[in-house]
Amino acid sequence: MNVMIAGGSGFLGKALTQSLLADGYKVFILTRGTAVPVGAQAVSWDAKTTDGWGHLVNEMDVVIHLAGKTLASFPWTAAAKQAFHDSRVLPGLALAQAIREASRRPELFIQQSGINHYGLRGDVADESTPPGDDFLAQLTVKWEAATKAVEELGVRRVVIRSAPVLGKGEGLMPLMALPVKLFVGGPIGGGKFAMPWIHVNDWVGAVHHLMANQDARGVYNLIAPTPTSNADFNRALAAVLHRPYWFPTPAFLLRILLGEMSVLVVEGRYAKPKRLIESGYKFQFEGAREALSDLFG
Repeated sequence: MNVMIAGGSGFLGKALTQSLLADGYKVFILTRGTAVPVGAQAVSWDAKTTDGWGHLVNEMDVVIHLAGKTLASFPWTAAAKQAFHDSRVLPGLALAQAIREASRRPELFIQQSGINHYGLRGDVADESTPPGDDFLAQLTVKWEAATKAVEELGVRRVVIRSAPVLGKGEGLMPLMALPVKLFVGGPIGGGKFAMPWIHVNDWVGAVHHLMANQDARGVYNLIAPTPTSNADFNRALAAVLHRPYWFPTPAFLLRILLGEMSVLVVEGRYAKPKRLIESGYKFQFEGAREALSDLFG
């Protein structure tokens, strides 16, 4: 089976590619010159048009859109926010156009998105909860909308709204662990706001599960099933790293230092993977302590 991945050279793309290759898939990664995992085939593209690569979609069984500039880019200037938008929406439009022009269309299209779709505050969200009106929520709305057209072309489409993915030395984990490692770990603000997360093994496992489940279509939240507050997460991280948990960080200070980017670390809404569980997926890591122990133990 042939799989094409946009954004396959990033943290999640590499983890998924290695898993797919191990299972016997042939993986083609759309790249602008970045090295790809050994065993995958690099395909050059400009992330804006179908020039030079669009014909390859005829040979694909699955197309996956993971492309997008990391939000952990300080500061969030107007130019940075435009880059967040363009790096998600323009590749999505190009992928949808390639599928529209294909004589043989893929069976499945997987669209990455974010759990911040539901906004920063409110009751526990599930896949039926409407989007928030803040910048991050509206960014996911536009990201998802860029590939909506493939459904009208008869392609099964799955949207995965992911929580921050935990991987040792990868993604946001090194930044999240730094204060604790420096012996200044503790809650941020009151520590009561949600800390969404999912272990990288469960993120990869959920994608495999949704690929194999022919009835899976629409939106699925990829987030650990146990609601975790910021205080609980940092307490578990301190215990796993054998560091003290005692140094609260005032939220207002982070808002001053980080500006609008501070929403990544001082606000969060609880959400649950309702449809993923209903589809039969079994999590490997349900709690923060066991997930962090696996990464750092």
